Amino acid sequence: MSLFFHTFFLHRFASHKMYETSKNWERVFYIGTWFFQGSSYLVPRAYGVMHRMHHVYSDTEKDPHSPHFFKDVFEMMKSTVVIYRSFLANNDLPEKEFTKDYLPVWEKLDKFGHHILTRIGFALFYVSIYYFFAPNLWWYLLLPIHFLMGPIQGAIVNWCGHKYGYRNFESIDKSKNAGPWGFLLLGELFQNNHHHAKNDANFAKKWFEIDLTYQIMRLFNFVGIIQFNKIN
Repeated sequence: MSLFFHTFFLHRFASHKMYETSKNWERVFYIGTWFFQGSSYLVPRAYGVMHRMHHVYSDTEKDPHSPHFFKDVFEMMKSTVVIYRSFLANNDLPEKEFTKDYLPVWEKLDKFGHHILTRIGFALFYVSIYYFFAPNLWWYLLLPIHFLMGPIQGAIVNWCGHKYGYRNFESIDKSKNAGPWGFLLLGELFQNNHHHAKNDANFAKKWFEIDLTYQIMRLFNFVGIIQFNKIN
């Protein structure tokens, strides 16, 4: 669910506005993003600005998270965190082209969700689940994944999606599709397809590529929860 709201709301709505929805449904998706990301909640407006920069400056020195300018994934994410926090504080904002289009903002929820006490509260909640249900202490080694699941998902996509796999389309960046198993990350690992047509809600282009998020979006569109925007 954390990954779903990451790709469905943060990526495909906050960053690219691939669909329209009512203000009430936007709030539902906003709450879902906060709840399921929990201790690693990513504020939509800061994420949206940073991701728009990623597309314009893809795999150049201005890219907030290109794997080709860092020795390892940890250095890449450390740099990403610094840029993200700067945008969140409205410091060193980039050119207006990255902020002029719609960015979802819910100030009260963002302030609450981003607060250190809220993050600690989620972390304690995760620990309590393990305390009551983990069959042995080895399971506690999985806790860091829960504490940092938002950044971990982003790290996997940005590192693997620009280093490993095949390309369906030629582009000036180094984006790749990380194999047909990209469906495990709900379509996010079809990075070459996405960078080729950044506003297309369907990240899958070959018959063997499956974008599960897009299939859910088709259902939401069919029942009227969202309306797809035309590709431009």
